[in-house]
Amino acid sequence: MLNLQEVIDTLELRAITNPQDFTQVVPHGGYASDLLSCVMAGARQSNIWVTLQAHINVVAVAALTEVSAVIVTEGAQPEDAVIERANQQGVVLLSSSAPTYQVVGRLWELGLRMD
Repeated sequence: MLNLQEVIDTLELRAITNPQDFTQVVPHGGYASDLLSCVMAGARQSNIWVTLQAHINVVAVAALTEVSAVIVTEGAQPEDAVIERANQQGVVLLSSSAPTYQVVGRLWELGLRMD
């Protein structure tokens, strides 16, 4: 099984939130959307959520859906308050300068599918 650290290393992602042992996090599938209502309806627990959104509501939706991580794409940078809230909620925020389409394609190549 692929762990989150392998995803981070392969996609050259940067952890935005506090570091932790990502080798112990095993994502199961993925979901990509910028529309929060779609994420609430479609993302599953332990998915990796890919979005270019970087605001506070992303943290709330990620906590609600219990995704294993959120990859914020296209170099979008959350404000400090968003990062602080994510750390409080145990939400893992990762960053990529790549476009969402490319990140999703790379996740697919790694074998992550939608559950």
